[in-house]
Amino acid sequence: MAKVQASKIYDHRDGVIAGVDEVGLGPLAGPVVACAVILDPLVPIPGLRDSKATTEKSRRELAVLIRENALSWSVARASVAEVDELNVLQASHLAMRRAVAGLSMLPDKVLVDGNKVPNLPMAAEAIVKGDRIVGQISAASILAKVERDAELVQLALTYPGYGFEKHKGYPTKKHMAALIELGPCPEHRKSFGPVRRAIEQVAYS
Repeated sequence: MAKVQASKIYDHRDGVIAGVDEVGLGPLAGPVVACAVILDPLVPIPGLRDSKATTEKSRRELAVLIRENALSWSVARASVAEVDELNVLQASHLAMRRAVAGLSMLPDKVLVDGNKVPNLPMAAEAIVKGDRIVGQISAASILAKVERDAELVQLALTYPGYGFEKHKGYPTKKHMAALIELGPCPEHRKSFGPVRRAIEQVAYS
């Protein structure tokens, strides 16, 4: 996959650009984490690309460079309770709005990965596969992924036995087996079908 350079998409005619992405739509447990990043067009970060196309080691290294060199960055969350209350898509939009609001400087325009744009107080554009082709979104994707992975590793210490440190809440075979054996923990999304069925199974056992 080709490298994505932040300078490739920064356009002074649009003013200050923030890239936004989220991680955690599919997992059965843990928060949705979103990040907003404003990169410095004069300080390109080599190797930016979709977080899913990088190794864990590369993501951690890039995350350090992004934090050190970005003009501003912000990480925000939507909790499991908010996912269950709102649905995961609306919760992801909430996390994105919080991430943008947390930036230390107000962007003129926000570029969001995907095909839907959260309600924001500035111009915004959704870009399908933006995490592959837009430097700011790639940076946001990497920071969000690194942050959420670290949170799930910590979650594994609080709720051992589920393997959160390995699958990060996604519905792997081992996770599903642990869910059935142990029942859901407080950080499982009760509105998700597999978790709901596990709750029912525990109730009727």
